[in-house]
Amino acid sequence: MLLKALANNQSSVNNLSSARDTQLMDRLVSSNEKTIDVLDAGTTMRFLTAYFALTGKNKILTGTARMKERPIELLVGALRKIGASVDYLEKEGFPPIETNGFEKQLTNTIEMPGNVSSQYISALMMVAPILPQGLTIQMMGDIGSIPYIKMTAALMKEFGVQVILDFEKKMIKVQSQLQSGSTFKVANIVVEADWSSASYWFGFTALARQAEITLLNVSEKSLQGDRVIVEVMHKLGVQSTFRNGNIYLTKKDAEKTVFFNFKDCPDLAQTVLPVCAAKGISGEFVGLESLRIKETDRIAALQNELAKIGSTLTETETGNWKLQPPTSNLQLPTSVIINTYHDHRMAMGFAPWATLFDLKIESPEVVNKSYPGFWEDMKGVGFEIF
Repeated sequence: MLLKALANNQSSVNNLSSARDTQLMDRLVSSNEKTIDVLDAGTTMRFLTAYFALTGKNKILTGTARMKERPIELLVGALRKIGASVDYLEKEGFPPIETNGFEKQLTNTIEMPGNVSSQYISALMMVAPILPQGLTIQMMGDIGSIPYIKMTAALMKEFGVQVILDFEKKMIKVQSQLQSGSTFKVANIVVEADWSSASYWFGFTALARQAEITLLNVSEKSLQGDRVIVEVMHKLGVQSTFRNGNIYLTKKDAEKTVFFNFKDCPDLAQTVLPVCAAKGISGEFVGLESLRIKETDRIAALQNELAKIGSTLTETETGNWKLQPPTSNLQLPTSVIINTYHDHRMAMGFAPWATLFDLKIESPEVVNKSYPGFWEDMKGVGFEIF
């Protein structure tokens, strides 16, 4: 949607999700209002900050109380170095912010930490073609969420923009469309099914006594980072078979211990860890750092909710996390209340526990952020929800 707006809305984007964040972005990217309220949509905040700042629009971007706690200083700092005028309206380094205009480009090279949210990097990549000098992004340190950077570059190519990715040199280079004399190409995009949403059905398959689930129109060759759920859940007892554009999930034997690096797919943590805990699988995990600045502090939230069945999640040394499941599945409770912390992934990641015991999930409407039909789909496979 952002690329479509940059290309003067000449292209088409089909199969948009009904998720609240998607619909919000669709509405706000072309809004004439001065105040842009992104609610709790972090992606929308980051992408629109870059878009409004470098297209010279005077906008105020704000959101929920939690959004005002989510840092945006790295992106704003980069935009200021490029030449945009951006002000903080309350707390330094956090929304709300005001974009005031863009007169001239001050630099064509910026540095960004590679281990922060890839959405900062994607935002800068997508607006770079409209800069007179283009942009080179030098990433510092370890690089996380590489699949999302690759996905951004692939979509930009659909719109006629060439992006050079050199992960060995930790460099991204985007040529100016103005400098090259070319324009954005008219593209006709069909949005893939969302692997993040699909991941929860792997969780149900892993925990159910018996399961045969078909997920329709799922791309086997997807660039989405969460496509790796196939390999992760293979270790947790899920057999995946791709056939005729669909994926079929059935049960298999699970491993007793697992190790996984979530650096490229942090959103899967809330799918994977509850499954490990409930199946009695111990795990060691890295790459969870970015979970601290999501819709909630997801590490603290996971620790709190996993403890309700006697499972612990502890940081054994900096960046290394160990999950200890309950000592015996015979000790699982008959019912549990899950606090969602205003976080859609907490609700859906823990929902598969309903295969084992009664579950009460507080604030169930949080799923509207990314998967509004989630509870109806649970009913569709036989769960009683009321």
